[in-house]
Amino acid sequence: MMIMLEIGPNPLQSLLAGACLAAYFLYPDESRSAPTSQDAPLSPTHFTPATLLSSETCNHDTKLMKLNIPKHLIPVDGSLHGCRPIWSIFVKDDDIQVERPYTPLEGIDAEGNMLLWVKAYPKGEVGRWLHSKKPKEQIEIRGPLQTWLWNENEWDEVVMISGGTGITPFYQLFHSVIRPAGPTSKTRFTLLHSSKTPSDFPPPVMMRQLTDYAEQHSDRFRLGLFVDSDDGSAAITSRNTFSEGRINLESVRKYTEPESPQNWWKRAFGPFSSPKPAISPQRRILFLVCGPEPMISAIAGPYGRNFSQGPVGGILAELGCTSAQVRKL
Repeated sequence: MMIMLEIGPNPLQSLLAGACLAAYFLYPDESRSAPTSQDAPLSPTHFTPATLLSSETCNHDTKLMKLNIPKHLIPVDGSLHGCRPIWSIFVKDDDIQVERPYTPLEGIDAEGNMLLWVKAYPKGEVGRWLHSKKPKEQIEIRGPLQTWLWNENEWDEVVMISGGTGITPFYQLFHSVIRPAGPTSKTRFTLLHSSKTPSDFPPPVMMRQLTDYAEQHSDRFRLGLFVDSDDGSAAITSRNTFSEGRINLESVRKYTEPESPQNWWKRAFGPFSSPKPAISPQRRILFLVCGPEPMISAIAGPYGRNFSQGPVGGILAELGCTSAQVRKL
């Protein structure tokens, strides 16, 4: 990366410019300091070369990409396979030495394969760089890094709310925890996902898994799909129905309000009444929210300083959720 600073004749300007330059090189940055190792097992402490096996275009700005690391670089101490969802890896754009986190959709298999759903944002350096890569080219990754730790039966309900590629950590949880769960699991899961248009939904390989499971196990997993606008850009089967409009207070209430004989009264006269918070602080329910920052702010309130959780705001605050019941990913 080339750093260019204009230094004028003013001594103060020269001092400030020098300070900025020093700060850039002295400030700790993992993407610049982590080394690359060709023969050490995958680890968060260094980058490991992976090979791009395939890159499939899903729509105008997303691709489904499969990476592979050699089997001898898969950790044998169990540190990787013992990493419970949700976890991610960092991918480094070695042209400009910048890294960004991505969530392997199905973790990593015994052959070292990982599947990523990658969006190329207009100003996203790493996403656009990944989209330019061709099969058989190498990509440097490091990880795994824990995003959120799942503990069996800690919650009665887990509600996942996502927008765009923010669904990827929830798909990993679905693949690793929800779908293979045995009869002893008591947690009920709900996934509410929003895209701009139907063509922006996740690729069919993901959607089929989600919709089939929701249809076959509605007592355990519920799926709600939303689009900002229906432009007719994608064919949706009868079971893949979606709602037009963004995820709002009423749609979250619909999926989280316990069923009771009085609910018909609320649905009929709700606009003329003063609704009370639907989520009791004692209720063992957890909301996981992931997506673009404006969506996270609207649903759960903005992040705090340095991307800390910050106070609960938005829709979930209106529902009476506490900070213990909300996690922004």
